Amino acid sequence: MKNPDTQLYINGQWRPSGSGRTLHVINPATEEPIGTVAHADMADLDEALAAAERGFKTWSAVPPYERSKVMRKAAELLRERLDAIARIMTAEQGKVLAEAKIETATAADIIEWFAEEGRRSYGRVIPARLPGVYQMALKEPVGPVAAFTPWNFPINQAVRKLSAALAAGCSMIVKAPEETPGSPAELIRAFADAGLPDGVINLVYGVPSEISEYLIPHPIIRKVSFTGSTKVGKDLAAMAGRHMKRVTMELGGHAPVIVFDDADVESAANIMVAAKFRNAGQVCISPTRFLVQEGVYDKFVRHFVEGAKAIKVGNGLDADSRMGALANDRRVAAIESMVQDAIGSGGQLKTGGSRIGNKGYFFEPTVVTNVPKSARAMNDEPFGPLALISPFAKFDEAVEEANRLPYGLASYSFTKSAKTAAAIGAAVDAGMMSINSFALALTETPFGGVRESGYGSEGGIEGMEAYLNTKFITQTGV
Repeated sequence: MKNPDTQLYINGQWRPSGSGRTLHVINPATEEPIGTVAHADMADLDEALAAAERGFKTWSAVPPYERSKVMRKAAELLRERLDAIARIMTAEQGKVLAEAKIETATAADIIEWFAEEGRRSYGRVIPARLPGVYQMALKEPVGPVAAFTPWNFPINQAVRKLSAALAAGCSMIVKAPEETPGSPAELIRAFADAGLPDGVINLVYGVPSEISEYLIPHPIIRKVSFTGSTKVGKDLAAMAGRHMKRVTMELGGHAPVIVFDDADVESAANIMVAAKFRNAGQVCISPTRFLVQEGVYDKFVRHFVEGAKAIKVGNGLDADSRMGALANDRRVAAIESMVQDAIGSGGQLKTGGSRIGNKGYFFEPTVVTNVPKSARAMNDEPFGPLALISPFAKFDEAVEEANRLPYGLASYSFTKSAKTAAAIGAAVDAGMMSINSFALALTETPFGGVRESGYGSEGGIEGMEAYLNTKFITQTGV
């Protein structure tokens, strides 16, 4: 399957870069080129910046009610084109087609939710101390935004930023991933075809460091939103801080899963197998460090390993595949190295541990138990199909391990006790906790981390608040 070549979108026009440079796009299931993506140069970025500045003046003046209509139309178009977009995503990213369809459908839901929320960005009237004085707090769009999005969820990560910004009245330059350019381009195409004014959205690809180093300090850009690794996020946040730019950072995690003795063990294992190996584990909220109380440890390991072994790995476009390829060869090498280190450190391999075949970036669903805390995988996010399972005796021991690392994005727990659920929800230092389910990243709920997993939120009412300034106006009658 060959995907359409992906172009830049600047000031309402799809076009190649000014220099004509392109990059190859590789199908991770076959390792074959399936298209190209335009490579933006500085002149292209200057045009995008000028367009975003004009687009902001236009879009911020459009009433929220009218903005909502355009956004809802974009959501309709995305749903109409769902099958074609999902196939592009799977061919470029590797995830199975069913997951690509869910991601595209969810994007339409996100657009609609923010379209409605944008009509409700209320200010307030503050009671004055003196008669004849009016005090008002108003909400205004922050301005043009630079957004940097990753390859693991090519549409989902872009649409969260884009929908919140558009609903608030901002314009945006999206630096989408070069490895998976086609589906985010189709997301932007839906907005363009829905009637979004020229310049409000601009889409570029190229060398990530060059683009970020140019856009973030630029005076036209007023806010930065980034999803990616903690290391890169720190660098971009520091750069933005030097120029007093507002930022939202959704960074890496290393999510703990705490299974207590009183949990429904079989249900917990089934839920977590599906969550762990979704998108081949290339998910920032993927459950990673499984902490299982001693009384049910053996039973949980048995059920979890059985579930992992039952997963059919193959080309994401094949109907019977349940886990696709890793996104690139770098992930294969990284997971191989982590597995070898974990076993060499004393961990016990229960299933998987190897690359599948010699063509395509396929890797077995892998489970390693009793991995010491000194192993690399217990400290660095695997970001792949690797589950680490260890026993614990008491509540405080599980909490200590859950909070040991500097990350704090997602966390999970399983228990039938309301008292234990309340206690673990309060004790784990993370931006999100899901108890007895995998219920994170819903459109209407906050999504974000604490500590080195970033700051800010990309869901719920908090997601749009990040794109609004509060202006206070006081008026005395004359």
